Amino acid sequence: MMGRVAKGGEDAAGGREAALLRRLAGEGDALLLDGATGTELERAGLATGLPLWSSHALLEAPEGVGAVHAAHLAAGAEVVTANTFRTQRRTLALAGLGDRDASLTRLAVSLARHAVDGRTRDDARPAWVAGSLPPLEDCYRPDRVPDDAALAREHGRQAELLGEAGVDLILVETMNCLREALAAATAASRTGLPFVVSFVAWDGPRLLSGESLADAARAAMQAGAAAVGVNCLPPENLEACRVALVATGVPLVVSPNLGEPDPETGFARDADRAPAHFVAALEPWLDRTPRLVGGCCGTTPAHIRALRARLGG
Repeated sequence: MMGRVAKGGEDAAGGREAALLRRLAGEGDALLLDGATGTELERAGLATGLPLWSSHALLEAPEGVGAVHAAHLAAGAEVVTANTFRTQRRTLALAGLGDRDASLTRLAVSLARHAVDGRTRDDARPAWVAGSLPPLEDCYRPDRVPDDAALAREHGRQAELLGEAGVDLILVETMNCLREALAAATAASRTGLPFVVSFVAWDGPRLLSGESLADAARAAMQAGAAAVGVNCLPPENLEACRVALVATGVPLVVSPNLGEPDPETGFARDADRAPAHFVAALEPWLDRTPRLVGGCCGTTPAHIRALRARLGG
């Protein structure tokens, strides 16, 4: 694995890695993830149309991506997620950019690392960069999951690119079926980096494929995940998923969205999506001290700041 020596040299990189591993093992409070990237880019008026979605900003406004990372760090996030959600060759090829997967993945990671390294000296809290490793096709369409050979090949390449670019951990996220989650987890494990696996579940403790969340969580832990949980689920489904996951005994990760967006603005319209209500919805999870907690689509630095206040520090 290449590219993991950060500013400060090998000693600094080794210390950062060891500190992260301790936190993932359950030492101290939950690691605070950042909030959404894509919807924050939309709020800033940047293009996010399909198929590239948030990757448009890497091409047209990389400074906007850096600003999102910086805002989440200023709000208290300890882990910022590099904007690699759609830098896989498969997605980029749809826009005629398939040969730029390596360069755009490196750019996304460098923007996140620059934000971490550029914090003021007054902020002594350690921070890390995660690489997003999402489904190759539509996160919400398990019927579009590619065949096993493609999953192994393409997740293997993207996980390798993330490792070479210098991420500290890999987020196998928004997985809608166990088959792809395990393919991505296998790819992540081969990098030697710590990784977590997060599923999307909208209706009770079931993946969008209909598979049991509890069974999927156990399988992901057997594949080597440091923590397993859910992301991009509406707050209304948090409790059902929490109960199912707690029963398995797995270390938890949770990162909900803000629920159904306003069709005109694309952002949550319900007053209950305010930061205080967002934190209240997560209280039962926080009582279990998850390994990682943050926000998904629609969440803002204000939601992360409210979580930081709840966690302390």
